[in-house]
Order: sequence, then structure tokens, then C-alpha cells
Amino acid sequence: MGLLEEFNDYRAKMNEKILAEDNKVIKRFFNLDTNAYSEGALDVKSKEMIGLACSMVLRCDDCVKYHLEQCYKAGVIRKEIFEVFSIATLIGGSIVIPHLRRAVEFWEVLENQ
Repeated sequence: MGLLEEFNDYRAKMNEKILAEDNKVIKRFFNLDTNAYSEGALDVKSKEMIGLACSMVLRCDDCVKYHLEQCYKAGVIRKEIFEVFSIATLIGGSIVIPHLRRAVEFWEVLENQ
């Protein structure tokens, strides 16, 4: 199983288990997240690029992978992704570099699927 499939399968399986508990707070938080990235004054592509940069600065590899895939689906191209990477690295500093490496690896998986 490849990196992309492994990530998506695990995420889907665990989200299903979490949501099956029917916890109102968790369900509302998941819904808030979904709504925040919906089309609004900013388009989905822009919101996903912002989410990616924030995830890199916060050093959340799962979040980075999620937003990379959403960026890819929204039509973000390689040059745009590397501009997002550059902003995240500038804001976050050298501690972001290991996450940058994994992000580039995951982006290449998306490009080659």
C-alpha cells in the first residue's frame, strides 16, 4: 500500500470510529472544520493553501498531508505549492525543514498517482 492510500485509509477508519461515538462537541468541531474550508469570500484553493502553511508552521504532518491532498484536488500547481512551502519555512524557521521534506515527498506521490 502506498503512502497516499495508507494515510487516507487510516484517516477514514479513525474518523468513522470517532464520529460513531456520537459526541456532540467532537461532531461540531469536525463540522466547523469542514465549513471553514468551504467556498466563501476566499476560494477553496486559497483556503487550503493557508491551511497548508499553518499546518507546516504548527508542525502537524497529518494536517500537512491532508491539506496537500486538498490543494492538489483544488488545482494547486507545483510552483504554487513551493511558494506556500517558502512562506511556511520563513514563518516557522528551520524547525519546519523536516516537515518540508515530508511534504515534498507527499506532494510527489500526489503528482505521480
